Amino acid sequence: MTAVRAIHVAEAGSVGPLLLCLHGIGSSSAAFAPQLAELSPYLRVAAWDAPGCAKSADPEGPLDLDGYADAAAALIRERGASAHVLGVSWGGVIALRLASRHPGLVDSLIIADSSAGSGTDPAKADAMRKRAAELAELGPRAFAERRGPRLVSPDALPQLVQRVVDTMAASVRLPGYAYAAESMAAADLRPELPGITAATLVLCGDQDRVTGVGASQAIAGALHKTAYVIVKDAGHLANQERPEAFNAWVLSHLRITARIPERP
Repeated sequence: MTAVRAIHVAEAGSVGPLLLCLHGIGSSSAAFAPQLAELSPYLRVAAWDAPGCAKSADPEGPLDLDGYADAAAALIRERGASAHVLGVSWGGVIALRLASRHPGLVDSLIIADSSAGSGTDPAKADAMRKRAAELAELGPRAFAERRGPRLVSPDALPQLVQRVVDTMAASVRLPGYAYAAESMAAADLRPELPGITAATLVLCGDQDRVTGVGASQAIAGALHKTAYVIVKDAGHLANQERPEAFNAWVLSHLRITARIPERP
């Protein structure tokens, strides 16, 4: 099993249950700035830089999806008995595998703009695997400038687009990005979704041009304890583009699953 070195975690809040936030490919804990700021009066919010991303050390070798899930499980154990887990895009795939592989650690799930993995479609898997070569050819800044704008809606504010691009440029490097892309390319969670027991909120931006509404609906339809929500006027990064609506839904979910108070 590949050893995972030091993982950087941004944390906020000192009371309430733990919410662990897992970002998408090409991102970092910076993606959860609105959640760290607005949810921390109710919860202990922790957002990682995945192994090999941003401020986290590179793992000693390739990680598969189980390896990322196990690394997230270790963070939960370090902070207590269990956590509610919020995953965006690739982070949602990790969160679902975490709930399947370590069900006792996951109190509930919030899965945003995600999918059952790129392994559900050979063309998507192939495109995902080609991303590492694209990063090697272009370098982090040009790679981010090419990919970042698609992650938000066409009408997103220029400041948000720039923040997304800057976050990606500061987060991606090899070999970590290649490991993440391969873990996503190889993933097909469809067989295990019906066995996940954690109560789950599935959200998707109505203008998601990356994974798309259909992929989120497929997750929601396969799970037994689920609620499905569309975030209006948001692209793939709904938690950043419409943080007020996104956070309101997360708090509603946690008032049911964690019995957090109406007011901090």
